[in-house]
Amino acid sequence: MTDLDRLLAFAARSRLAGGGFGYLGADGTVLPGRPVETWIVARMTHVFGLAHLLGKPGAEELAAHGVSALRGGPLHDAEHGGWRSSTADGTKAAYVHAFVVLAGSTAAVAGLGDELLGEALEVWQQRFWDDDAGLAVEEWDAGWTQLDGYRGANANMHGVEATLAAADAVADPALADRLRGQALRSVERVVHGWAREADWRLPEHFDAAWTPLPEHNRDRPADPFRPYGVTIGHQFEWARLALHLRSVLDAPPDWLLPDAVALFDAAAGRGWAADGGEGFPYTLDWQDRPVVRARMHWVLCEAVAAAEVLARVTGDARFQESADRWWAHGEARFADPVTGSWHHELAPSGEVTSETWDGQPDAYHLAQALLLRNHPVRGSVAAALR
Repeated sequence: MTDLDRLLAFAARSRLAGGGFGYLGADGTVLPGRPVETWIVARMTHVFGLAHLLGKPGAEELAAHGVSALRGGPLHDAEHGGWRSSTADGTKAAYVHAFVVLAGSTAAVAGLGDELLGEALEVWQQRFWDDDAGLAVEEWDAGWTQLDGYRGANANMHGVEATLAAADAVADPALADRLRGQALRSVERVVHGWAREADWRLPEHFDAAWTPLPEHNRDRPADPFRPYGVTIGHQFEWARLALHLRSVLDAPPDWLLPDAVALFDAAAGRGWAADGGEGFPYTLDWQDRPVVRARMHWVLCEAVAAAEVLARVTGDARFQESADRWWAHGEARFADPVTGSWHHELAPSGEVTSETWDGQPDAYHLAQALLLRNHPVRGSVAAALR
């Protein structure tokens, strides 16, 4: 059985003596030769911050170790501001910065200081948030002089997660309200706009004018961050985030709950066993046919987490039944008794594979799935634990 203590022991092996956390391989040890990646450091810092909120031994030191790596060292750009994507990549990406905001938010809630959050939130607001669009832009060069023309839903999804977490962590009520308002604008445009208009098939890729690019990466369908077509796991995440948002609004729009249910039902109904086998394929095309048939652990984790949140919000037993069934499937198929985590990627036939992802990179998705099974729905996981 997967439990949080074993998962945290797995995650602790990612600690790097030189600062931050490394990308874990299939044996649960840091993969040699990879640069230090900011998204990994930030996500692990977030996980250890959550563990510290639960009083887990050793978690405070690990979370502080992550905060220190993000506030100084090679990932933080002291000259231009913001965070490099990795020690080998100086670009400034919204996806990466969203996780730094999340790590800073959790650290602040966990009593580890609010300096990281303050700086990360300032960079997010000044460099990434596009108030005219109600969404975040995607990627800058190292010196913030050139903005890439691509726009993506993935970075905005994690931007919603991060700004909701920041709203739970900041002391200024007016700032918290502004952050929640930004999250609402993004959810409204992506979920209530594009996803609803496409019969709950969520577009992921856009040009600089926010025109959908449905054929983007057709020639590289298994891209780990920008795959072609409909990414089932992201539909579950957006559905869940809509409900975290709903929980903190004084007057939530009437569409938030039914949209979350519709997006969840589309992902579950079209995704599960779409190719005739158990589990969720990574992606579907625009006619709901499987494209990348590999089973990703994070997709299943997000399905469980969304079902758990829907069960609490609606009281509908069908969501809890789905969460329990999918969790049992994950324990039977993905759980790795050696590392204490889950295998990251399986072939449709069930064997461990690495066509898209090497190893078992981090503990973020699985830790949140475990915690959301046992805690109330708040704006962020940290607020639920607090």
